[in-house]
Amino acid sequence: MHFGLTDEQQMIVDTVRSFVEREIYPHEDAVERSGEVPKEIADEIKRKTIELGFYACNFPQEVGGAGLSHVEFALVERELGRGSMALNHFFGRPQNILMACQGDQVERYLRPAVRGERMDALAMTEPDAGSDVRGMKCSAVRDGGDWVLNGSKHFISGADHADFFIVFVATGVDDTPRGPKKRITTFLVDRGTPGFEVRDGYQSVSHRGYKNCILDFDNCRLPDAQVLGEVDGGFAVMNEWLYATRITVATMSVGRARRCFDYALKYAAERKQFGQPIGKFQGVSFQIADMITEIDAADMLTLAAAWRLDQGLPANREIASAKVYATEMLASVTDATLQIYGGMGLMSDFPIERFWRDARVERIWDGTSEIQRHIISRELLRPLGA
Repeated sequence: MHFGLTDEQQMIVDTVRSFVEREIYPHEDAVERSGEVPKEIADEIKRKTIELGFYACNFPQEVGGAGLSHVEFALVERELGRGSMALNHFFGRPQNILMACQGDQVERYLRPAVRGERMDALAMTEPDAGSDVRGMKCSAVRDGGDWVLNGSKHFISGADHADFFIVFVATGVDDTPRGPKKRITTFLVDRGTPGFEVRDGYQSVSHRGYKNCILDFDNCRLPDAQVLGEVDGGFAVMNEWLYATRITVATMSVGRARRCFDYALKYAAERKQFGQPIGKFQGVSFQIADMITEIDAADMLTLAAAWRLDQGLPANREIASAKVYATEMLASVTDATLQIYGGMGLMSDFPIERFWRDARVERIWDGTSEIQRHIISRELLRPLGA
C-alpha cells in the first residue's frame, strides 16, 4: 500500500491549485453578488485552461484529452472544489458519457467538446423524477423514421452555457415481475432544435452564478442519428456516467472543506477572547481536531474509490460511500467553521456563510445521501440473498 503522490500527481495538484487561486478566487465575490459570470471572464478561464493542457483532462488522449487516470482526475476535481463552481465550470470537464458517441457523433459532439469548441449539459432530472429516475415522464415515440420528444426537465446545471444537451427520456415500458419499468434512451439535442426551449430555472442559495435551467420539449423531432448509445440502453450509459459524477462531488467536497478548514484554523489561532486565542479552548480546539480527521478520512475514502476504478475493480459501493461521507463531512466542517467564527461567520464580509450555503446541495444532487445508503446496503445484502 502506498499513500503518497507521485511527482507527476503532485505537479497536477500544485498546478490546479495555483490556477484556482490565481484565476478563480479574484472573481468569486463579484459572481456571488451578481449571480452572473461575465462572458469575458468565462472565455478567459477556458482559454487559460486549454493553454495549460487541462481542458477535458478527463478524456483519453486518443480523442484529444489529457488521459488522466481516475485518481489523477480526482485530484484535479479536489483542487477545483476550492473555488467557485460557477467559475470553475469553464475549466472544462465534458461529460465522459460522450465517449459513447459513434459515427458522425464523434466529430459533431465528442471532439468539439474535448477541444472546448462546444459545451454540453446533462439532462436527467424532472419535477416528478429525481431519485426515482424510472419515474420520468419526458418521453420519445417513433414517428416514421424519427423520434418525437415531449416533456420537461429541470435542475439542469450549466444549461445556460451549453451548445448541446445529453437528454435521458422514456422510450417504452417493460412488464416485469416487480411491475412496469420504463425503458430509457439517451439523445443528443442541439440548442435551437425546433420544439426545444431552454428557460431560466430557480434561484438557488447554493453556488450562485452556477445556474440551473428548465428544458421544454414540444414535439421536438430528432432522427436516429441523435441517439447516444443504443435505443433503450440509456441505463447502461447512465450508470457509467454516475461513477464519474459521484466521485467528482466527493472530491470537490473534500477540496472545499480543506479551504474552509484553513479559514477556521487561522481564525482560531488569531481571534482572542478572555485574553487568549480561542483555539486554546477545548470547545474550539476539539472541533479543529475533529474537522481535520473527517477531512482526511473523506480524502482517503474518495481516492481509494478512484483507485479501484483504475484497477478495474468493482467500485459501486465504495463510490457511494465516498459520496455520502464526503458531502456530509463538508456539511459538518462548514457548520463548525461558522460556529467558530460566531456571528461574523454569517456576515458576507467573510466567505464562510457562502461555504455553508454551498455545502447543502452536495447531499442532494447526483444521488441523495439516502440513495447512496441504499446502494451501499444493497451491495452488502444482495450477496446474502437479502
